[in-house]
Amino acid sequence: MDEIDLYQFEQTLSYEFKDKSLLLEALRHSSFVNEQSDEGLRDNERLEFLGDAVLNLVVGHILMQQDPGLREGELSRLRSGIVNESRLAAFAAALNLGNYIQLGKGELLTRGHRKKSILANAFEALLAAIYLDGGFSAAFQVIEDRFADLFKTIARPASFPDFKTRLQETVQQIHGETPVYRLMDEHGPDHDKTFTARVVFASLQAEGIGKSKKAAEQEAARLALEILTSADSTQKSG
Repeated sequence: MDEIDLYQFEQTLSYEFKDKSLLLEALRHSSFVNEQSDEGLRDNERLEFLGDAVLNLVVGHILMQQDPGLREGELSRLRSGIVNESRLAAFAAALNLGNYIQLGKGELLTRGHRKKSILANAFEALLAAIYLDGGFSAAFQVIEDRFADLFKTIARPASFPDFKTRLQETVQQIHGETPVYRLMDEHGPDHDKTFTARVVFASLQAEGIGKSKKAAEQEAARLALEILTSADSTQKSG
């Protein structure tokens, strides 16, 4: 792989390596190394191991910052949904990473540059190379930039109704005030707590139960919207 290829890839990645050997190692599949006579040549498997740890740490950090109300179990589920082979392979494909991975003859014949497992592993190895070359902040920045749209989707998935926003808009329109949420109760062991939240506005209130403060508030808002809808229907029928 010549310097022009590396330069083009770094431009796409938006990161320039100080130590190009780290980048080359990240792009070197074991099938390629096995066909070489140089016994000192390393494949990317060790970097893949480190990259997995770096990726999980950064994604976990961002998720905790993004929503302080999420519990450990919810954080784990969200992280698992982000850090999986299919998603990582998709990020690798967006970088055209497959065009730069060095593969053995067998993998070339079976179009290894398109295999999800090879792409995902190389992507993790690449993150480790960035971490070793530029430190944690460099790896954090690359991951945050590459995953930005996905984090936005996770923060407010289309399939998850935002009852709190809907309630606030409705209450402000009808009553000219903002609903107030209070944590009323929490019980259970630290790893499996249950929360009760109350929302109060005008002369109405509703309580919701959930496995996180956020979920309890959302449930309270949902029930409050039902109360408002029922009251509105009664007024119209009367």
